[in-house]
Amino acid sequence: MRARAPLQPQDKKINPFFHALSKYRRHQYDDCLALCGSLLRQNSRDQAAFVLKCRAITAKHWLDDLEVEVEGLADALMEDNVAATAPRPGTSLQRPLSSAQQAGTGPSQAVRPVSATGRPVTGFTRPATSARPTSSQQRDLITTAMAMSARPGTAASGRPVTSAGRLVRLGTASMASLGTDGGGETIQVDGIDFHKYAKRPEIAKALCDYLIYFLRQPRKALDLAAEATREASFADWWWKERLGKCYFQLGLLREAEKQFRSSIGNDSRVVTNLELARVYLKLDQPNAALEVYQKASEKFPGDISVTVSMARLYEDLNDSQKSIGLYKRVVARDPVNAEALACLAAHHFYSDQPEVALRFCRRLLLMGVSSTELWNNLGLACFYAAQYDLAITCLDRALMLADDGVSAEVWYNIGQVGIGVGDLGLSYQSFKLALSIDPNHAESHTNLGVLELRKGNIEQAQLAFSHASRLAPHLYEPAYNSALVAFKLGDFQDAFNKANMALQAYPGHHESKELLKQLKLQFMAF
Repeated sequence: MRARAPLQPQDKKINPFFHALSKYRRHQYDDCLALCGSLLRQNSRDQAAFVLKCRAITAKHWLDDLEVEVEGLADALMEDNVAATAPRPGTSLQRPLSSAQQAGTGPSQAVRPVSATGRPVTGFTRPATSARPTSSQQRDLITTAMAMSARPGTAASGRPVTSAGRLVRLGTASMASLGTDGGGETIQVDGIDFHKYAKRPEIAKALCDYLIYFLRQPRKALDLAAEATREASFADWWWKERLGKCYFQLGLLREAEKQFRSSIGNDSRVVTNLELARVYLKLDQPNAALEVYQKASEKFPGDISVTVSMARLYEDLNDSQKSIGLYKRVVARDPVNAEALACLAAHHFYSDQPEVALRFCRRLLLMGVSSTELWNNLGLACFYAAQYDLAITCLDRALMLADDGVSAEVWYNIGQVGIGVGDLGLSYQSFKLALSIDPNHAESHTNLGVLELRKGNIEQAQLAFSHASRLAPHLYEPAYNSALVAFKLGDFQDAFNKANMALQAYPGHHESKELLKQLKLQFMAF
């Protein structure tokens, strides 16, 4: 049998647009932009290359604004789209459910440290998921902004005053990182006729996302979306959803609500329901947001993003029982959901079940998650499960991964471990290190005051307790400790006031109630 000669390639050159499209599908956006730039320099009217370039730039700088939202100082303090100043508990993020109203639905405050926003001090945290600040916290924001810089919003953190300013900075940073060489120059949109492009929806959609996610210019995107909606005879859900997004970024929340509801009327999608619920959260109407989530979960029972959003909202409202139930449902559908696993681990830890929490933390570790929070919680779970050698190792790993933002929490937990094993010297140094990193760490001030009291330094202990009470009025421990010291020193009036402060922070604190009974007996004796 005669062998066949190998085939000779006729042409090894690949079509440049096909090559750019292949790079885009493989998420190699820089190479895709270079090829599209070369095609546009050869033919500036190449619409396919123009659309592909818009898509590549948008995908490279795309940010999921449903997951990450930063509220600026001016947005928090000058927001007029909120509920009444004294809403009923449970109907506003300003006043979530109290411990008495929960009626035992979650762990007791005696074993679960609570931050100013009602979240655990350590645990799974997402960017900008805190509740709307209360009036006292707003005053603290103003004081902090004035102290850090002469102009609010120009502090070392570089965070703009408003969320709109953040969008402008994101767009500026995106254009700076993209550069002007290699075909990566930005697209000039100033002279574009939006009415002309609105008649070509396949091009207009790419251009609209380019304006929203890269240039961060919602006003121009709003003009384009309005023209395209008119061309589509007000029947395209996608354009209405983009209109609502633009209105939301511009702060026109009621207009955004109308567009999202109209979009859901045309074609209900998960993302549109999440956007509508976010509008209600911005308006401080959590019950309306829960109603939207409930309808979306009934229409899309297999989508876990709606369930996770409901669980987050219930957690913000301090309804732990419903929140944990939803997180368990998420884990049943998606066993590798990191947020649900971490929240369940924190719940079982604060419910005095460290062995169960340890299983969830190890599951996250096996999934490849490695963060300061995970190693910190893993160390605490090991410690309370009597695995002391592993606890020190995990906390040491947490310190290796920690930055200045969370290292104070790790040192505080090391101090707690030192108290548990009886090494008060280690605890004292750990609390001192936590305060050197974060001077406003109220829990470290409280525990440091207790250690100073054991040494006989009563004045330093009182200063530590009073400073912790000013920094964190929601903590009952510094107020009770200060009341107890005042009672032993014979200052019954001060002890009475501090005991009442402790009961305001934690109405179910038994020791504070007993101290008040003794103080009343002393007052009756006089």
